[in-house]
Amino acid sequence: MTRRKVALEVDEDLSDLIKEFLRNSNLKKDESHTIEEALGIVLNQMKAVGMRTRTIEDYQLQVNHFADVTSVEMLQDVTAEHIYEWLASMNVNNQTKLTRLKCLKAFLSRCLDNGWVKSRFWAHIKIKVDSSLKEGANEKDIMELLSYLDLSRFIQLRDAAAILLMFQTGIRIGTLGEMKESDVYLKEGVIKLQGEIIKNHKPIVLPFDDTLKKLFDVLIRQNQLVREEYNVSNDYLFITQYGDKIASGKNNGIKRRLYKYSRDYNLENISPHAIRRGFARRLLDKGADVVLISKALGHSGLDVTTRYLHMNTEEVSNRLRDYL
Repeated sequence: MTRRKVALEVDEDLSDLIKEFLRNSNLKKDESHTIEEALGIVLNQMKAVGMRTRTIEDYQLQVNHFADVTSVEMLQDVTAEHIYEWLASMNVNNQTKLTRLKCLKAFLSRCLDNGWVKSRFWAHIKIKVDSSLKEGANEKDIMELLSYLDLSRFIQLRDAAAILLMFQTGIRIGTLGEMKESDVYLKEGVIKLQGEIIKNHKPIVLPFDDTLKKLFDVLIRQNQLVREEYNVSNDYLFITQYGDKIASGKNNGIKRRLYKYSRDYNLENISPHAIRRGFARRLLDKGADVVLISKALGHSGLDVTTRYLHMNTEEVSNRLRDYL
């Protein structure tokens, strides 16, 4: 199987349930196990508790890469020096190293919970990353992009609906590919998403405006025509030009086209994360409190949300002054 490079998002949810599976694993404590053996069981346990496919793929990719680089076979032989060797082999920036390290640490932590390793020797390994504020897309950016799209063409109609949905709801690009037409309630003007397709596994209801309602109405009808043309049967809201499900991860077609639009039309801050940050910032500017924004984004904590809001120290000071 060809390995692909991906930006990781390590899912920390359901940890207690995973630990329970680990404790009941077929691998017994104090036995020697290969990394491949341990990884296979951990991945199966993650699948059993409903963790996201992308998270499972990230574990598999990075643990296999670690084993390939270091040539370590036995789990009990892994040391901090091996982890440093693995990190040193990467020709990537520190942020990418950090996300990959988090994935490996999460795997090793599950091994520790099961008694396959005896100490948390990796805990002191850190990657220093300079935290930079990233701007989000604003309404002008979005409207300019939409003005370039030809809605008489299926793919650009699909992309327009996806862009507006992300900007109006803050939904993640990965969630778009899992959405079903049955998740869209046109009369109510809301999408109702089940927990299994959300990163934090919590269901959410998000409203959208009349413009998006019209786009969805047309898109759903066009989807049916595409499926009939290529004899495909599914209920996905965002599909390929051949009626198939949108790929996940780096191969996500909507993500790739966003980057293409950004280059072709010389638009800054047009990417899935920029649009999501733009949604957060727009809510803040309209007076929404950070707790509400965090809930809408499905964040695990307020610290993550504040990074999305692109607030520098001067702005924080000015906003605090309003309360004096």
